[in-house]
Amino acid sequence: MYSPLMVQPMREELSSIGFQELRTAEDVEAFMADKSGSALLVVNSVCGCAAGQARPGVRAALAADIKPDRLATVFAGQDAEATARVRGYFADIPPSSPSMALFNQGELVYFVPRHRIENRSAEQVAEDLTQAFARELAATAP
Repeated sequence: MYSPLMVQPMREELSSIGFQELRTAEDVEAFMADKSGSALLVVNSVCGCAAGQARPGVRAALAADIKPDRLATVFAGQDAEATARVRGYFADIPPSSPSMALFNQGELVYFVPRHRIENRSAEQVAEDLTQAFARELAATAP
């Protein structure tokens, strides 16, 4: 477990732009129970690629015209129970943090694992997400 004081600024990078923090398994279940619309779920972490590419890439991608209706995050290494529960929604994909899961109408439609984040720029991560939003959410966008 990481110190809560250490991870607070990393949490706030996403919560300050509208991400709901899911800290318990119950929080995850409540968030995932809503199958309407679209949702982006970010597995946050303290690693360098989370700080340099993942969080900045997510922030930039959310400037797109088409974006998810709901935003949520869990913090690997801090919210262990919530993170394990979230990973159960994409159990066929090996655990990785950071990572991003895009859901539409309750179905997983796009996933970005750590290996597609590290060694890339925040702009490349943002472009991947923006393209996924347009491709996967365009039919249901308001």
